Amino acid sequence: MSIPIKVIINQGSGKDDGEDLETELAGLFTANGLDAEIFVAESGEDILRFAEDAVKSDAEIIVAGGGDGTMNAVVSEIIKTKKTLGVLPLGTLNHFSKDLDIPQDLPDAVRVIADNHTKKIDVGEVNGHIFINNSSIGFYPKIVEDREKQQEEQGRGKWAAAFWAAMKILSSHPFLKIKLKNESGERTVKTPFVFVGNNKYEMDFFNNGSRKRLDAGELSVYFLHKSGRRGLFALFLRTVFGMLRQAKDFEEIGVKEITIEMHDKKTLVAFDGEVEELEMPLCYKILPLALKVIVPRDENS
Repeated sequence: MSIPIKVIINQGSGKDDGEDLETELAGLFTANGLDAEIFVAESGEDILRFAEDAVKSDAEIIVAGGGDGTMNAVVSEIIKTKKTLGVLPLGTLNHFSKDLDIPQDLPDAVRVIADNHTKKIDVGEVNGHIFINNSSIGFYPKIVEDREKQQEEQGRGKWAAAFWAAMKILSSHPFLKIKLKNESGERTVKTPFVFVGNNKYEMDFFNNGSRKRLDAGELSVYFLHKSGRRGLFALFLRTVFGMLRQAKDFEEIGVKEITIEMHDKKTLVAFDGEVEELEMPLCYKILPLALKVIVPRDENS
């Protein structure tokens, strides 16, 4: 008897035609002997509703198909249960699936789910909000907010809107005075952003960043050394071309928990590409081995 599986795919990710994708996936799951019920989400609200229903069902595996935002929404529900996450990389960048070594080819990704080899990984949390990749404050959430506004009001493409949003935000010289508190003590820094990663990122984390491990039980906190406006533009160009020099550009600290305080009562916070306004202080922590996910077998497995 096959294990019941719920599959939630984001119609806005990957292929344009949700019906064609649903048909293709149904065939792939059937060919691999899997009893999968597929739900096509047309909005973020749909994704959350389908995820909430899936965790209440008898399905042992819940598969998320989309980008990192879709993964975040589904994981935010799964994390409350003992159910297992399956991953279909249907987004644009698919950082999470790549860090898990999930094949980016759809048939191969379904075969990994059919093999059902699992491991437990860490998840990050900030003020009750889950993140599987990273969270940040400062200029990045502002860029995302402005990019989405341009896409909606001016009809610009994602990357063009992101470029002009970055130029606008960086030109405003957006430095933050923040207090960082962790198990080692506290310090005050002036920086345009703070980036908190679920485990350690490679030094070009803004562009093509990757993680070798997602189970080391640690948050990696990055912030820019004090720099002027020209330094911010240089940083932006280096992130675009993947030329960051971590030792010079950033300071990094590894922590289990960290609290960020500012004078503002609220601030924009990005997590896995989504942006929300959260109340201060921001309390970040790692949730060790909190998520069970299907991954490819190691060569020695």
